[in-house]
Amino acid sequence: MSDPEDALELEQTDSTKDKKKKKKKKKKEAKRSGKKKKEKEEQEQQVVEEEEEQSECVVLRGIFKLGKKSHDVLLTRTRLTWTPITPETPSAEACVLQPGVVLLQDVFAVKVKRRRAAGQQSGGAVLGVALFCCRRRGSRLKEDTLHLHNASAEHTNTWYNTLKELLAGFSSRPRYLKVFINPSSHKKEAVHIYREHVAPLFKMADVRTDITVTERKGHALSVMKECKLDEYNGVVCVGGDGSVAELCHALVFRAQLDADYPRKPVKPVLPLGIIPAGSTDVVSCSVHGVRDPVTAALHIVLGHLQQVDMCSFSSLGQLVRFGFSAMFGFGGQSLARAEKKRWMPSSRRREYALVKTLARLRPEDCQLSFIPVNKSNRDQEQDPESEGESWTTNQGLYLSISIMSIPCLSPHAPQGLAPNTRLANGSAALIAVGNTSRSEFIKHLKRYSSSSGQFSFPFVETHTVSAVRIRPRSMIGWSEEESEEEADSKSSPIIQSEGAAFPWNIDGELVEIANEVLVRVHPQLITLYGEEVDEAESTVSCSCI
Repeated sequence: MSDPEDALELEQTDSTKDKKKKKKKKKKEAKRSGKKKKEKEEQEQQVVEEEEEQSECVVLRGIFKLGKKSHDVLLTRTRLTWTPITPETPSAEACVLQPGVVLLQDVFAVKVKRRRAAGQQSGGAVLGVALFCCRRRGSRLKEDTLHLHNASAEHTNTWYNTLKELLAGFSSRPRYLKVFINPSSHKKEAVHIYREHVAPLFKMADVRTDITVTERKGHALSVMKECKLDEYNGVVCVGGDGSVAELCHALVFRAQLDADYPRKPVKPVLPLGIIPAGSTDVVSCSVHGVRDPVTAALHIVLGHLQQVDMCSFSSLGQLVRFGFSAMFGFGGQSLARAEKKRWMPSSRRREYALVKTLARLRPEDCQLSFIPVNKSNRDQEQDPESEGESWTTNQGLYLSISIMSIPCLSPHAPQGLAPNTRLANGSAALIAVGNTSRSEFIKHLKRYSSSSGQFSFPFVETHTVSAVRIRPRSMIGWSEEESEEEADSKSSPIIQSEGAAFPWNIDGELVEIANEVLVRVHPQLITLYGEEVDEAESTVSCSCI
């Protein structure tokens, strides 16, 4: 009969052997998995290198004059380079010169150059080809032209056709655009800006346009509801923040219509281009960095696309609108006062409203609730009513509450009204300014025109959020269950509530809402022509405070 201790030792030995076997097996599997992963990465790297090598293969080579000197010009699928042809030195050594380079991704048009007599509309002796490209100057994009001279018609046409074929390979570049122009924006210069700065670039890039000059507020929305969008490659807005807000809302709302009102907002198929023609142009500055129509037009013709977060604003379960930013309290009150002085010039009207609102500064008593965003869920759209998400609720007096899904850059605030958020990070910045003295509040406002420090006050709190609910004191006790039932109804959006209500500044537009407002962030809901920028060009200083 065996000893129990020996049996136990035997069992432990067997167990240890099993563990070692399992460990060895896991190591082998991990090694095999690592080897496969490495092989896959090597294959992918090889494919990338082959594609790069293929793209850098010389497509055409020829001699052209740039200025008065002859150059050896090479064309690949991604770039065009030119090197001066120089005679050999007496020592029979050729001079080594750095070639000039232009990337085809920066070229938006190519034309055949011809010599024509005065009044001659077509024909003429061939002189060569001209490449129209963009050069970067900080955030600004400038039009530039590269002239390649060669009198051979056959040589020139070969280069022209090849360049046209390569440029046609950039699929994000538009060929047919629906353009909306608001003739009443700011100084009523939108039509002039489009004709002088934008239309010539569109024509040069062979972009066709269908233009609507809006006649009233809501005109663009009504057109967008009915037009056949599948004919176009994009939509363009020439106007201020109000026009941009209306068209952004119209694009998302049209996508909702086409999808028969699903519960979550639908991403529009068409991108939106913004030609700035307003007084502040916050959205344009946020995707261009400057208020420059040429920069905006070049982003469009070159097909520079940027995914951008948006918010939905609803009250009592009814959609108010889609947008990027909202201000409650001081921002809404000052806009409401400015709207009553529409006869004033925009800068005077804005200064008057700010000073008047500061003179009558008063806080709003409200309940502020929000869902904070963590790093783990930043990239995923959060449903404010989903399980596992908890609302943080504060009750108190607030001078200003802002919710912004984009940085809201402008010449007045080059770092942005919400410098801690980005265009497409899946969240919004909540900035709540508590009750304080007028002098302290003014200090907070003035720091927006500087580089930083606007939030370093004890009465200012900031949060990164996926949803916000603002309930004025008069609305506390309103049934939340009623709101959720109404949220499922398929109702048309309202642009403005009727009757006594609280003023809201939503994307620079006055919207009066009598009840609580629920704001939800929808990651990358819309595509805009432009790019991510860190800072706006500051060309003005705010003298109103």
